[in-house]
Amino acid sequence: MDDLRDKYIDLIGKAADEAALEDLRVQAVGKKGEISLQMRSLGKMSPEERQVMGPKLNALKDEINSALGAKKAALADAALNERLAAEWLDVTLPARGTRRGSIHPVSQVWEECTAIFADMGFAVAEGPQVETDWYNFDALNIPGHHPARAEMDTFYMHRATGDERPPHVLRTHTSPVQIRSMEAGGAPTRIICPGRVYRADYDQTHTPMFHQVEGLAIDKDISMANLKWVLEEFFSAYFGRSVKTRFRASHFPFTEPSAEVDIQCQWKDGSVTVGEGDDWLEVLGSGMVHPKVLQAGGIDPSEWQGFAFGMGIDRIAMLKYGIPDLRAFFDSDLRWLRHYGFASLDVPTLHGGLSR
Repeated sequence: MDDLRDKYIDLIGKAADEAALEDLRVQAVGKKGEISLQMRSLGKMSPEERQVMGPKLNALKDEINSALGAKKAALADAALNERLAAEWLDVTLPARGTRRGSIHPVSQVWEECTAIFADMGFAVAEGPQVETDWYNFDALNIPGHHPARAEMDTFYMHRATGDERPPHVLRTHTSPVQIRSMEAGGAPTRIICPGRVYRADYDQTHTPMFHQVEGLAIDKDISMANLKWVLEEFFSAYFGRSVKTRFRASHFPFTEPSAEVDIQCQWKDGSVTVGEGDDWLEVLGSGMVHPKVLQAGGIDPSEWQGFAFGMGIDRIAMLKYGIPDLRAFFDSDLRWLRHYGFASLDVPTLHGGLSR
């Protein structure tokens, strides 16, 4: 046993790595190792011999296992020291910058519109995106033969066979929110209705889903003059400069009289600058709320009157921030989002200035 002890203590001390150390463990105390075989031979000894040899073999086995454990720890420490020497790190260096998300231009302009109109006393109203035929068309005085009700323009929901009810639609404008708001709150009222809307159209300036903000103000002495003031105040705050508007007579089923609204601009080298020059750019439709629409909302048109308007959030975002293609808003291209998006601490605000 002394020879076995000296042999393995010497070999363990010379082991160069953990693989060699594992081989020695198998040779010494493995199932077929030399010390294990010696312990198996105890069964062939007399009781007196076992009493002498048993403790000695157990002590030898424990000593070899202790030597193996100590050598394994020494090898691990040496490997760690070697790695630390090769893989040093200067903790005083600045950390890597982490990528941060950005605020989408639509979300930003949505917030800008809400802030500006809130400053003029308008509350925000919301409604469902899947609307009934009545709220989306009938309540807004849109007749059955109107082109907007054609399937080539509007997304209609499926009805089960035998269900004769008019199909629901993906709302084509946020005007149904105005009807719901009038039903719920009556008059007087002053609200804006921002939200997603859907139409079957797709090109550089149209997408099947886009965003609108509509406004409604009802009281006893409201006129087109109030409408013009509200719009000019909005555009001047939004673009950060005085913006003139021009009203052109038009026709919408839900307003009478109706007007297309142009804003002052200048076209130069294929780009447009709002608030200067002698050109005009159409941006929205507006007018005095039709008496039938007031009646549909539960308001007496002989006592109350008001104005309404609607514009595309995506369109005015393109105008302000120089974005050429509406479809890019919905492509989820990270390069585009990083370029046109807003850092959370660097967004235009009403108190900090809305110009970027």
